[in-house]
Amino acid sequence: MNDHDNGATTPDSLLGLRNRLREFAAQRHWEQFHTPKNLAMSAAIEAAELMEHFQWLTPAQSATLAEAQRIEVSHEIADVMLYLIRLADVLDIDPVAAAHEKIGLNALKYPVSSGL
Repeated sequence: MNDHDNGATTPDSLLGLRNRLREFAAQRHWEQFHTPKNLAMSAAIEAAELMEHFQWLTPAQSATLAEAQRIEVSHEIADVMLYLIRLADVLDIDPVAAAHEKIGLNALKYPVSSGL
């Protein structure tokens, strides 16, 4: 995600979040630990923690979480997202551009079928 990206650097923007993560890591001298390998592994671990919340639920239960569960799930989603944003930053990948590209590739791979 380049600094000249079209997104604003407001706290609600992805670029603003990336910058806040950079500062957070720098203040704690964590850059040494934020290698692509470590960040990818951490994202996967957090994704597993996210899945754990749904492991034994029925599809209906998973769609109607109690408020306390919803909060816990929101924290796991945030953990996954933060590690992925940090990984993209370390590798100088624009995650928004990558996501748009991937949607385009998926559209080619899975064209809309008129038979459904």
